[in-house]
Amino acid sequence: MNRRDTPPEDLTEEDAGAELAALAEEIAAADIAYHQNDAPDLTDAEYDALRRRNTAIEALFPSLKRADSPSGATPGAAPAAGFAKSRHGTPMLSLDNAFAPEDFAEFAKSVRRFLKLGEEEVLRFVGEPKIDGLSVNLTYENGVFVRGATRGDGTVGEDITRNLETLDDLPRRLPAPFPGHIEIRGEVFMTKADFLAFHAEQTRLHEEREQRRERGEKVGPDIRIPANPRNAAAGSLRQLDPEVTARRPLKFFAYAQGASSTPVAETHWDYLEQLRAWGFQVNPLSRLLPDEHAAEAFQAELAGQRAGLDYDIDGVVYKLDRLDWQKRLGFVGRTPRWAIAWKFPAEQATTVLLRIEIQVGRTGALTPRAVMQPVNVGGVMVQHATLHNEDEIARKDVRIGDTVVLQRAGDVIPQIVSVVLEKRPATSEAWRPLTHCPACGSHAVRPEGEVVRRCTGGLICPAQTVERLKHFVSRNALDIEGLGEENIIALHNAEIVKSPADIFRLAPHVETIRQWEGWGKGSKKDSRKIANLLAAIESRREPPLERFIFALGIRRIGAQNAKLLARHYHDVAEWRAKMLAATTIGSEAREELGSIQGIGPAIATELAEFFAEHRNREALDDLLSEVTPLPAERIGGSGSPFAGKVVVFTGTLEQTSRDEAEAVAERLGAKVTKSVSKKTDFVVVGADAGSKAKKAAELGVRTLTEAEWRQMAAQG
Repeated sequence: MNRRDTPPEDLTEEDAGAELAALAEEIAAADIAYHQNDAPDLTDAEYDALRRRNTAIEALFPSLKRADSPSGATPGAAPAAGFAKSRHGTPMLSLDNAFAPEDFAEFAKSVRRFLKLGEEEVLRFVGEPKIDGLSVNLTYENGVFVRGATRGDGTVGEDITRNLETLDDLPRRLPAPFPGHIEIRGEVFMTKADFLAFHAEQTRLHEEREQRRERGEKVGPDIRIPANPRNAAAGSLRQLDPEVTARRPLKFFAYAQGASSTPVAETHWDYLEQLRAWGFQVNPLSRLLPDEHAAEAFQAELAGQRAGLDYDIDGVVYKLDRLDWQKRLGFVGRTPRWAIAWKFPAEQATTVLLRIEIQVGRTGALTPRAVMQPVNVGGVMVQHATLHNEDEIARKDVRIGDTVVLQRAGDVIPQIVSVVLEKRPATSEAWRPLTHCPACGSHAVRPEGEVVRRCTGGLICPAQTVERLKHFVSRNALDIEGLGEENIIALHNAEIVKSPADIFRLAPHVETIRQWEGWGKGSKKDSRKIANLLAAIESRREPPLERFIFALGIRRIGAQNAKLLARHYHDVAEWRAKMLAATTIGSEAREELGSIQGIGPAIATELAEFFAEHRNREALDDLLSEVTPLPAERIGGSGSPFAGKVVVFTGTLEQTSRDEAEAVAERLGAKVTKSVSKKTDFVVVGADAGSKAKKAAELGVRTLTEAEWRQMAAQG
């Protein structure tokens, strides 16, 4: 039986350890596929299930909890070419998902645990329909709308001010009173009726264009036919000509606040009322719920209304009402601790599986993908779906020629749910995993305890090289516009780009590239393509340190872990030196690396192995001859007594949870680690403190009581 089918409580300690290792790798790979490569290989439901199973196993086997226990990465899309960039005052991050009542109940419990609230304390939530549109951030100065931007990568978005000014639902001035500076966030969308009319018009224009082309007449640019209302809204807002946007039937609902110079309200519900008073449209279906137990009934109510609404919703967002509690809870990785998106069940359709392709990832992972007869699922034409790994194919017994049930979990990611066995061809055969890499022919092996089969070709495998290059220029890495998959492959095949550093040495090859179709041979537009690409490359010679570390594609180093490393080591020279020193097992540098909160020994091993390989060091140094990563921004003001200090918490805290205390310390600029060493500055000692307090005394490290910690933290 597949180990995943075994209830966590029935696992042996050996099996639990092996599965935690596999889960850490699967979730890390899924984070990269979804957030960095824009090619998700797990559904929302499956991803969430992996994380829940990981948590359940850790609860039963706490001693096996890994240092690289799964954590998310900041999602988003990079600002597009043609738009200026706009930095948000506070990040626009994503939400964790719930799919069932027990998921929401666990979310509410996590809020109570973090805030150390008893069951008698009422948790009021605001439930808001989750609009399927494009998130935007509006900035008002002294009550006047001055700037609007897309969400982008969560930190920097596209400046689309002129396009947003065409929306009737967007107030240009706020009636007093108002803060001197405030960011107001919401969703731009297109109603179903408006979308159908727009889709019909675009289809008509496309058909007329094709008829003229067939007659040999001169035709204009391609006519894009959006697949759904969300795509139509996003495309309309990203028009370079605001007059085009003005002709599109767009609507806006406001629902959140970003940075503000002064407080606006004490609760989220009161904030929504203030938005209405300022003239914003707020979804009328939003509701203040008296406690967490009211969420299930509200979810069912909106699910029943969903089909009859004139706009698409894919779930309900639940936000803790008290803003002071929201501030205390803060964020973890990619998500706020005080909100969750409870998704509706996915829509389904049936189609035929034509073949199974194998994709080779940058770490050599072989991932099967289903190619199917195109089918409409929830308003989107779907032809491909992930099959995850060979165990999942065997568990579902998916075969070529099968009629399969397909769904888009969370109305986004295609997933094969099951096989219609009564329609299975009599000649069908079970699928067999490949034993050799389809890209280079090297042996493909599956290490014991892992679910992923890997190519052993390493540096000789062209697929891995290309995937690493694609990762290097991807959205959350160096984000180089104009270097998509097709162009990376072309440059690699021409042996112009063999390594990341080669990307920054394209200029001498311009005349060669100019001879390629679509690169300058035909028109001034093609010629500008090269100039734009070179400009985009030049603009990335000073990337933020965390993006640079992530871009290297080191196994297990996702965007969040890269950020942890950047914050801890601050600049690239120190990071490189410390990583090289950490290749020695038992060294001080290795101990320091493994003690970073969120890193731990497993990830430390991956980093050490990367730096132990001389070819990796040569490639890194070659890259550093072309780029100069910017030092990481220090969190916490210089006036904070914890800025730049190494802090360890031990024992049980009485006034706050350990999680909240560590989050506060990090906001004040501290480096929170798990172990005490001579480099530790403070050890905060709670009740029943053990060996860490003893070691602090032996090393002469300053210890603080919880009261002393809180007093010092208040100074920051």
